[in-house]
Amino acid sequence: MSIFSKLFNINPKNADSSFVNPITTEVHSHLIPNIDDGVQSLEESITVFRHFAERGYKKVITTPHIMGDFYKNGPENILPALEIIRAELKNQGIELEIQAAAEYMIDDVFEKKIASGNLLTFGQNHVLVELPFTEEPANFKSALFELRIAGYKPVLAHPERYAFMAMRKDKYTELFEQGVLFQINLFSLIGYYSPQVKKTAEYLIENKMVHLVGSDCHGHRHLPVLDDALRSYNYQSICQLQLLNNTL
Repeated sequence: MSIFSKLFNINPKNADSSFVNPITTEVHSHLIPNIDDGVQSLEESITVFRHFAERGYKKVITTPHIMGDFYKNGPENILPALEIIRAELKNQGIELEIQAAAEYMIDDVFEKKIASGNLLTFGQNHVLVELPFTEEPANFKSALFELRIAGYKPVLAHPERYAFMAMRKDKYTELFEQGVLFQINLFSLIGYYSPQVKKTAEYLIENKMVHLVGSDCHGHRHLPVLDDALRSYNYQSICQLQLLNNTL
């Protein structure tokens, strides 16, 4: 058994029963039913939350997409749905604290959302943001500036997945030094998206440019992937960093 296996109490022959997860707060998922490309029913939502609880999580902060005209979500539909899920978890005896924030696309209307003062946040006014995968949006820098001026702490979702950044790794250093928090996806650690994304995630881990780790789970189809990621060497490595998950 390796030193990491001893540290994490992982028995390769019986991982499910002996695995002790050092991360107890999940920060990125899509588990509000039928409002984005995540879970599509309350039943599926409860199934996934139960799975997280069984894997040692004590809190899940779920983050539905909010994206221009495509996913017109907000507190008015996310928070009432959250209460329904909470009631059902209690009804089924599932001990898990759940909260809701959002994953905001930095698009041409995002700065109007900042100005509204009505962003869904987690932790200490943290806001999870994402970018198009192919290119940096023209208003990226101004959006980050406006977030900070408004008192928010920007968290960049899955920076390892942006190809335009991976090709210019100095961009990671620039954002990191500016105080942008990086949230790495669990699934990136095992090459779920691509070998290149895995390689970039490993680069960020090696250079200690990771603040948070989250699953980006979209439903029951991701549960086997979640389990594989939690057992991976890269997960053991990322958990050696000073992550913020358990402080939230």
